[in-house]
Amino acid sequence: MDFLQPTSWADALAVKAERPEALPIAGGTDVMVELNFDTRRPAALLDLTRIGELGGWAAEGGVVRLGAGVSYTRLIDELAGPLPGLALAARTVGSPQIRNRGTVGGNLGAASPAGDCHPPLLAAGAVIEVASVRGTRTIPAAAFYTGVKRNALAPDELIAAILIPPAAGPQQFSKIGTRNAMVIAVASFCVALDPPRRAVGTGLGSAAPTPRRAEAAEAFLAGVLDEAGLWESRAALPEGVIREFGARVASAADPVDDVRGTAAYRRHGLAVMARRTLTWAWNSYQAGDPEG
Repeated sequence: MDFLQPTSWADALAVKAERPEALPIAGGTDVMVELNFDTRRPAALLDLTRIGELGGWAAEGGVVRLGAGVSYTRLIDELAGPLPGLALAARTVGSPQIRNRGTVGGNLGAASPAGDCHPPLLAAGAVIEVASVRGTRTIPAAAFYTGVKRNALAPDELIAAILIPPAAGPQQFSKIGTRNAMVIAVASFCVALDPPRRAVGTGLGSAAPTPRRAEAAEAFLAGVLDEAGLWESRAALPEGVIREFGARVASAADPVDDVRGTAAYRRHGLAVMARRTLTWAWNSYQAGDPEG
């Protein structure tokens, strides 16, 4: 196995063009597990840890441009205000050591249906910036996941950054697993309220072959909030609306039975998480908390 270690972004793209089979590695929290268990044996590893451009973030053009190499710990410490849903999800990732090493770009590259960052990115309407020697392009998060542990990257492309609109309203994330910490999600869910746009965003994890939105649930809730004037009044949500939202979220799932949980349990868990996160987010909105 070759170990390739470029020191600039231009060099990294050139190496990836020359060696498209090279597997990118940053924190290594997914890649090293696969290597240790011999479930993956790439011809080459492309180490991105020396690429300074990937480790920064900036607010520009109305979005937060989050470098693919920003760790979960930095996300929690520095971006919990503008990106509350993603920060909440980052807090559930592994142990402190894993959060110090793991990156959002790595989570995207792995494209596991159970990845913790995917639901908040979907709910927030994030866009993935990818690059190659041929140029740069953007991919909406909803189109980035193409199958179980598959993504829309071309063989010569690398993830440069994630472009995420700052929260315009409360966001909440929830995850269930076989224990309370250091666990792969049996199912996860994120909801994002966007009062200025009168819109609702959602993201489901570990509930289908790919992370996905619950678009029917989004449209239902946004319609109810608009028609009933609840965006303006901030009155209590009717219990029937909360339950219907949960049911529609569960209906969006396409889960499987596996060693971590049954499909029926995942659907039930999603309905419960959807009701709870919506209640938490709406309580924050009623209290006037812009970020939840």
